[in-house]
Amino acid sequence: MARVIYWFRTDLRLHDSPALQAALDLKPDVLFPTWCFDPRYVYEQRVGPNRWKFLLESMSDTSAAITKVNPKSQLFVLRGHPTTILPALLRKWKISDIVWEKDDDPYTMERDKAVEKLAKDAGVKVHVVHGHTLYDAEAIEAKTKGKPYVSYGPFVKILEGLPQPPRPIDAPSSLPNPGPTDLADLKRSEHSVDTWKKNDNNAENRDGEDKIYASFTGPDGKFSVPTMEELGMAKATGIHPGGETEALKRLEAYMKDKEAIINFEKPKTNPGAFDPAATTVLSPYLKFGALSVRTFYWRLQDVVKGTKHTQPPVSLIGQCLWREFFHYNMRVTPNWHEIRGNPICKYIDWRLDDRYDDKGEPIPRSEWKLSDEEKEAEKVLEAWTHGQTGFPWIDAIMRQLKMHGWIHHLARHSVACFLTRGHAYISWVRGKEVFERWLIDHDPAMNTGNWMWLSASAFYSQWFRVYGMAYGSNWDKSGALIREFCPELNKLPDKYIYEPWKAPVSVLKEAGVTLGQTYPRPIFDDKAAKAETQAKMKNAYHVNIHGDHEAVLNGTAAKMLKEGAAAAGDGEESESKSPSKKRKPDSKGKDGLKQPKLKMK
Repeated sequence: MARVIYWFRTDLRLHDSPALQAALDLKPDVLFPTWCFDPRYVYEQRVGPNRWKFLLESMSDTSAAITKVNPKSQLFVLRGHPTTILPALLRKWKISDIVWEKDDDPYTMERDKAVEKLAKDAGVKVHVVHGHTLYDAEAIEAKTKGKPYVSYGPFVKILEGLPQPPRPIDAPSSLPNPGPTDLADLKRSEHSVDTWKKNDNNAENRDGEDKIYASFTGPDGKFSVPTMEELGMAKATGIHPGGETEALKRLEAYMKDKEAIINFEKPKTNPGAFDPAATTVLSPYLKFGALSVRTFYWRLQDVVKGTKHTQPPVSLIGQCLWREFFHYNMRVTPNWHEIRGNPICKYIDWRLDDRYDDKGEPIPRSEWKLSDEEKEAEKVLEAWTHGQTGFPWIDAIMRQLKMHGWIHHLARHSVACFLTRGHAYISWVRGKEVFERWLIDHDPAMNTGNWMWLSASAFYSQWFRVYGMAYGSNWDKSGALIREFCPELNKLPDKYIYEPWKAPVSVLKEAGVTLGQTYPRPIFDDKAAKAETQAKMKNAYHVNIHGDHEAVLNGTAAKMLKEGAAAAGDGEESESKSPSKKRKPDSKGKDGLKQPKLKMK
C-alpha cells in the first residue's frame, strides 16, 4: 500500500509534470502534495517583495488547482527546513515513497542528497525525476564527460545528438485523497530556524514582524500558504501575477501571433517597451515551474514547423536552449556563484570584490576596511541599485526592476555592462546580488551565467563592446521608458531625454529640471570612467588567469594584475583585438554580435 509525499518545489503546476506523474504511477492509496518553506530561502537568499508575491500567488494557484481536482486535497505547506520537517512527516504520516523533481542548483543538490539519505535510512523509497529543463543534465554529462561548455554553439551540437525532449503530458484528472495530517506534537526546538534567521539578508525588505515560523502549519493550522504579512514583507509593486493559470493564459495569448514567433529575434526586440513588453515575459513562470518548459518548447516547434523561421541563438527556441546552456554549466562548474575557485570565470580585479581570509573563508563585508576609492565605489553601487546614477537610461531600467520585478533582456545587458566592464568596474557578484533580490524570474543558473557573460568574465570575451548612455534611443528616440520611470524628466524634449546634462540651462528650467536637486547629476564622467575601466579590462585579459588559479586562491592575484599592467605597457591583450566601432543592434546574436546559425531538428 503506497503512501506518497509529492514534494513541490520549482514545479508549481499540474500540467506536464513528469515528477507528479511518477508519484501517481505508484498507484498511491494516499497522496500528500507538500511544500516545505526552507528558511534559507526566507532569510539567506535575497528575495524582494515582488518575487515573494509572485511565489505566494503561484503556491495558492497550485493549491486551488489541486483542490479543484480533489476537493479533499490541497498544497500542504509546512514551515521548517526540509532536512528536519520531511523526516518527521515520513514517520508521522507513515510514508512509503517520496517523489520530487530534480534540481541543479548547488545548494539544492546538497540539501536534496541529505533528504534522500534520511529518507532511505528510514526505509522510504526516493524517486527523483527530471522535469525542470528540456534535457536531463545526466544525459548531457554522459556526452560531455562533465566538462563546462563556455560556447553556446558546440553545446547546442551536443543537444542535437540527444533524443528530442518528450512531448508534454496532460494534467491529472484525478488525485488520491491525503491521509490524516496530525502534527500536534512537533516541537520547534527540534526544527529550529535560528541559524538562518540571525543572518537575515531580507531584513531591508521587511516592514513588520516576521511570523512565518510561529507555527508549523500556519496560524489557522490548515497548512495554508503564508501571507506577505506573516513574512513581515513590505508591499509588493509588481504587475505580473503568479501561478499556472496566469502562465497558461499568457502562453495562449502569445501563441496567437504566429508571425511574431516565426520572425522572433531577441536582439531586435525593444528594451524600452514596457506596456506591453517586447518579449514573452514568461521567464518568471518557467523559473517557478508554473509553465512547463516542454510545453513552451513544443508549442513553439509546432508553430515554426514547415516555415522559414529564425534560428538559435536569437529565436524563441534559441532562448529555451540558452536556459539549458546555463543550467548545465551551473551543474558542472565548481563555485559557480563566485569568482574564487571558479575555473571558467576570468579573474578581474574588480572594485568591491569579495574578500577571503587565510583559510579561504569569506570575510563579512561589515568587517571590511574600505579605501577612499572603495568608499566611492560603494556610493556608485548604491546609486546604481536605486536608479540614481544621473544617467536616465540606466536609472529608468533599475527603477523598473525594483518596481515591477522584470526588465528586458537588453536592458539587463545595459545596466550590467555599466556596473562592470563598461564604466564602474564593480564586481559582477555585487550586481548579481541586486538582481537576485529584485527579479521575479531570478534563476540561479541564468542570473549568475548572464552576469559572468555581461562582465566579460566567462562565455564572452569582447570586453571592449560597451553600451552607451543613449543605447535605448536605437529603438525609441522619445525615451518612453525614461519618462515612465524617471517622471522628473518627463518634460524634457526628446533631444535631451537620454543625456540631460547636455541640455542648456534654459531648456532644463522650462522642463522643471534642476540637476543635482530634482534629478542627480551624472555620478561620474562616463567617458573618463569608460577609458579607465577599459584599460583595466585590457590588462586583466593580458594577464589572463581564472578563478581556480593559485594566485586567486592564495590572495595574490590583484598584485599579479598590477605587475602585469606595469610589464605589459601598451601590449596587446591575449584574447581579443582592439576595440571596434560602436555597434548598433542587429539580429546576429545574444546581444547583437555575430553568432553561428544553428538548426534544430
